[in-house]
Amino acid sequence: MGCTRVHAWTARAGGVVVIVLFTGPSLPPAEVPALPELRVLPPVAQGDVYRAARERPWGIGIVDGFFERVPAVWHKEILWAMSQGVHVFGASSMGALRAAELADFGMVGVGRIFEQFRSGALDADDEVALAHASAEEGYRRTSEALVNIRATLAAAVEATICDPALAERLVAIARALFYPDRTWPAVLQAARAAQEAPDMLDALKRWLPVGRVDQKRLDALALLEAMQAARARHRGPLEPGFVFQRTDVWERAVERMRATRLDLDPGADFDALLDELRLLGDEPLYTLAVQGALLRGLAEEAAERNGVKIGPAHLERTAMEFRRERGLYTGPSTRAWLGEQGLDARSFADMMAREAKRRWTAAVCEPEVRRHLVDQLRAMGCYGRLAQQARAKQAVMEREGLDALDLAGSGVDDADALWRWYFTERLGKPVPEDLETYAARLGFAGAGALLRAVLIERWCTELRRALPFSR
Repeated sequence: MGCTRVHAWTARAGGVVVIVLFTGPSLPPAEVPALPELRVLPPVAQGDVYRAARERPWGIGIVDGFFERVPAVWHKEILWAMSQGVHVFGASSMGALRAAELADFGMVGVGRIFEQFRSGALDADDEVALAHASAEEGYRRTSEALVNIRATLAAAVEATICDPALAERLVAIARALFYPDRTWPAVLQAARAAQEAPDMLDALKRWLPVGRVDQKRLDALALLEAMQAARARHRGPLEPGFVFQRTDVWERAVERMRATRLDLDPGADFDALLDELRLLGDEPLYTLAVQGALLRGLAEEAAERNGVKIGPAHLERTAMEFRRERGLYTGPSTRAWLGEQGLDARSFADMMAREAKRRWTAAVCEPEVRRHLVDQLRAMGCYGRLAQQARAKQAVMEREGLDALDLAGSGVDDADALWRWYFTERLGKPVPEDLETYAARLGFAGAGALLRAVLIERWCTELRRALPFSR
């Protein structure tokens, strides 16, 4: 099987990815039935299942896979995908091999070829191997898989085209050929050279154009049907019956697998999107976006390393906090925002699952944030100014006895007046409708903590003891 790596989605329909299918010569992408929410990728190689599973599709179907010039898909990454709640199915070719090996762990095998490997009737990987052209040529096959030769000869025996003894000898001839050389002309020629029954060979040659059985294709189509049926029965995540073990070997492999990007968003061209961001000419926004993406990735990895699971209640709470922070208080406003961001209900839920992991990591790593904040402020070039203002303000508080300042002793009778002073006069913007949310987004414990900071700010400003903040 070839080694062309083309990481490009074949988009069968808009919307969120629900099923990912890795296929090639067994069922060429151009011949895959048009199904909603299905994305078709080239034959799988090592790391592809891991990268696809990180995007949390409902299921992954493996038909074809590379094995010769690039590392084959790893059993461990399939187990990891299932441990993340992704249903994994296999059939026809590499998928049948891995499904037979991992059926006890919950990978679902489909089709006759899988059953033969599972039962032990077949045990050699080259039974499913074949040579083929590139993706650009539609994975045109240049050899015949031995499993197809077996299935075709079984059909020929049933149709009385040849007898079982000849069929058995033809299978032996085909098996003796190197897999790229396995073609029907080569098999028939070798059989004639061995002086096998010429009349039956002639009859078989005439029958093959209409009688040939493409078992690999049949099993691949059966896999798609099985995945659709399974999703209709159970739309939720897989509940694995094993505990995934994160070994040192796995952690090192993850670093390699993450090195190659598998873009699973059918609605966005990453490079074009990045160009649009750059062309805004807003350097702080560009830096914020790139660094934020990096932090999201690291946070998700940290949560996964610690086995964090996001249950329905946790997901709902995160979504509510996320909406409140953006002022999305009503259904219409939320739907409008989702439409602008290219999200639907499912993709938003998937995003919130990742957001929940980010927030979990942020809470756990707060001491690390404190430890690195000074370095970050220095890198941004604003540490000196902020530190000077903080020292000046502290001096004022100590000199005026304001270390226990509260609203009652401040001479400010109305908190609303204080908010107006801070937001309208100092910041030049209206007072937020939801002060709790505003305070939380800035890292305050709540609106009360923000109020105390604003109160101190006002006192220091009025006493003209501290340097004014630069806005």
